[in-house]
Amino acid sequence: MHYFSGWLQMHHYGVLPLMANDRVPLHRRRLGDAVRTRRRSLKLSQEELAERVDCHRNYVGSVERGEQNVTVDMLMRFAKALGCSLAELTQGAKI
Repeated sequence: MHYFSGWLQMHHYGVLPLMANDRVPLHRRRLGDAVRTRRRSLKLSQEELAERVDCHRNYVGSVERGEQNVTVDMLMRFAKALGCSLAELTQGAKI
């Protein structure tokens, strides 16, 4: 079985999330939107958030666009840098 046909089968049965914006999984896009919304509410630039998280500014942008498959460790660092719990951050994402 080819990967794509297997992907279609899994998608049909609801195993994979819906995709948005050039095949970015919807749950990652929503999480990125939650990070961006929280960052903006704190009036932080991507660069300032990157300093707090201890990562590169480009990584923050990539997370906000849903391009990164972020680890739990990085999510914890983002939540701490944004002054919220991981539960609050993911609740805002409506995953």
